[in-house]
Amino acid sequence: MRRADRLFQLVQILRHRRLTTAAELAERLEVSTRTIYRDVQDLCLSGIPIEGEAGVGYLLRHEVNVPPLMFTEAELEAIQVGMRMVQTWGGKELGSAAKQAMIKVEAVLPARLQRNQSLMFSPDFYLDSDEFQFLDPLRNAASAREYVKLCYQDANRVQTEREVRPLAIYFWRGTWTLLTWCELRADFRNFRVDRIVALDKLGRFFPVSPGQERDDFMRLMAAAEADRHETGRHVTDKKPPAKVRDTGRAG
Repeated sequence: MRRADRLFQLVQILRHRRLTTAAELAERLEVSTRTIYRDVQDLCLSGIPIEGEAGVGYLLRHEVNVPPLMFTEAELEAIQVGMRMVQTWGGKELGSAAKQAMIKVEAVLPARLQRNQSLMFSPDFYLDSDEFQFLDPLRNAASAREYVKLCYQDANRVQTEREVRPLAIYFWRGTWTLLTWCELRADFRNFRVDRIVALDKLGRFFPVSPGQERDDFMRLMAAAEADRHETGRHVTDKKPPAKVRDTGRAG
């Protein structure tokens, strides 16, 4: 962590807590107590009204407004590229939020960094306008842990209906995929979002169920990947495990 970042965080911690010892601050910031003593002294010399002493603790007696740390050029470019991708691929709600967030970020940048425009883009003129129509309702349903009913069309244009628990949405090689717990199969199933024909929220909510959550799925995939390495098979096409791939069937 850069020292400037540490000093900023130190002030933020003191702003929201009462008397705090150097040992607590050191543990929180993962530095030595000697470093905390030196940082507090430098902050006091710069005019930050920190009161207290070594061995007792520190606190801020008055409200202090510390300006946010400035982005580096590389950090700003990373934000720009990420925002552009979300605007293109993230659905209407997140796309609009990303656009507004970028406006706010650019508003507080100095002129030098405002001119630093990344040459990495995510054009949307070739995309089907309906391709991401279900992203927002699926994201909201997953967040609320609400059951949904899917009408899904596989690669052979065969349609099936499923009642599922939406657990997460992930982006794999240019395609959004919905991770679910399928009530019909009593197992994890993945559905390409662009192959969902219709979607209904059912107004019913599912509880946390050990063995049926996103983290459980990720552990299964990690174990499957480790097993492939142990058996000496080398994956050269960088495909995900079988249950992650869309096989053209709803499963």
